Amino acid sequence: MADGYTGISIQNITDPQLWSPKSPNLYTLTIMVKDGDEIIDQTEDKVGLRWFEFKDHGAFYLNGERLLLRGTHRHEEHAGVGAAMSNEQHRADMELIKSMGTNFVRLAHYPQDPEIYKACDELGLIVWDELPWCRGGLGNDVWQENTTGMLKEIINQNYNHPSIVFWSLGNEMYWLPDFEDGDNTVKMNQYLQSLHDIAHEMDPSRVTAIRKYYEGADIVDVFSPSIWSGWYSGSYKSYQKAINQYKAQYNHFIHTEYGGSSHLGRHTENPITGEGAIQADGWEEAIVQTDVANIAQIGDWSENYMVDLFDWHLRISETDTTFVGNAQWAFKDFGTPLRPENDIPYINQKGLVDRNNNPPKDSYYVFKSYWSDEPFAWIESHTWTERQGPKGLEREISVYSNAEEVEFFMNGKSLGKKIKDINKFPASGLTWLVDFKEGENDMRATGTMNDGAIVNDELRVNYRFTKNGKPKALTLDSKQLDNGNILLIAQAVDADGLRCLDYEERVYFQAMSGGKTLKSHGTPTGSESIKMANGKATIEIERNDNGDKLEVMVLNQSFKGTFLVIE
Repeated sequence: MADGYTGISIQNITDPQLWSPKSPNLYTLTIMVKDGDEIIDQTEDKVGLRWFEFKDHGAFYLNGERLLLRGTHRHEEHAGVGAAMSNEQHRADMELIKSMGTNFVRLAHYPQDPEIYKACDELGLIVWDELPWCRGGLGNDVWQENTTGMLKEIINQNYNHPSIVFWSLGNEMYWLPDFEDGDNTVKMNQYLQSLHDIAHEMDPSRVTAIRKYYEGADIVDVFSPSIWSGWYSGSYKSYQKAINQYKAQYNHFIHTEYGGSSHLGRHTENPITGEGAIQADGWEEAIVQTDVANIAQIGDWSENYMVDLFDWHLRISETDTTFVGNAQWAFKDFGTPLRPENDIPYINQKGLVDRNNNPPKDSYYVFKSYWSDEPFAWIESHTWTERQGPKGLEREISVYSNAEEVEFFMNGKSLGKKIKDINKFPASGLTWLVDFKEGENDMRATGTMNDGAIVNDELRVNYRFTKNGKPKALTLDSKQLDNGNILLIAQAVDADGLRCLDYEERVYFQAMSGGKTLKSHGTPTGSESIKMANGKATIEIERNDNGDKLEVMVLNQSFKGTFLVIE
């Protein structure tokens, strides 16, 4: 101890500015070791002050006020780099999540880069931090020693972050045990109890949680059952029934994971809802999902179905005054060692954006219409510019917006104004029946915000009265991109050359000479193997520097492919 040591001096904070999602106030904590007036060492950290409470069988409160947790999930990976993301890419993920109006993010299923916690503190995102005990059951002594050590490291490393509220101890832990007797729930509960005790001993100020391990629900402070209404089981219309049951059953109930898969750019006039084919009242999926008929099996992976599913879930959660909140799974598409059969192989396509964060799917704007304060209007859907149907058949057009009032124009004619009402479905009542003319149709939505600000959105749709026949061939065109690459555009056409808007089979791209495909990115323009979206598929090509002509091809297993030479 230095001779000049005189004790510990702490500066108190009077009238503290509390941390919250809307006002993420942070203080800089400086710790100095001094010898007299000389600073021997010092370090700094950002901290925030806040308190929270879970009401029994009720809502969540932050700083004494009820806060509905409006959440999503974040996997740590990105197209082209995997998990080796830069700080800028980490930050971009969190800013895009926040821009949707989100106030809660589950980091699944593992602790993530320090930049993420820093961003959540600064942006105002409440965090569910998760121990990577995801499936596999209970392991041996070495496994338990490692897992316990990880929990201690997570808490020690992240203790000072005001954004963290939950220490999650695992997810679906009993599933597919890796060790003999690994799914023994008696032993699992003994170990889970030890983790819970360690978490509270190290940090009594936060709560523990788990998801989808019912046998341990009473051990932790907060529990999330599994509810995949409208995807792995039942109909999304059973969501309120599920919430009501679980609120009564569990003292502190939160819902993490819901949604479904969608292929960017795939649209349908009549999304498959499963009515008449599945048990509509079910909401908890079976462990073996292939044993029960569900939308994940029979659905069309259209953006239109996911828009309806999320719209219904949000209408319920936003109007339930005693609901803690939920977290959609997952914010962006991500890679998986499973699912080679998916529309983009080895990609889980439950994201609201693709694996490159661009562009957002329609469902992103559904969330934004409920949650965001940033004025906007969005006509569903900007990637649905080619449509077909009989003459005189009216179609319903939805507008997603946070404006108080929206007026819709079809080919320059007003179809009237409507007041937004989140108790109405779909699109909070912002829907209009339109009669498309053959050829180009111009749509415009003009919204008026509460403060009088005006927002606009426009969409041009080419509509035809002639339905395409059976697909007979593939065509291939190209487009120069701003980054210098070439975008190849493949289309399935019938005998008359009409694009087959109902064709969804897989095609395969190949660059034969003069360049290479942007493959293995897991995006709608970065996969050599991909299923079509309304008879269309694309891939990006990087040209060689030597100026050689570019030879590319596309084929499938149904009919003859084609090739293209780009000088």
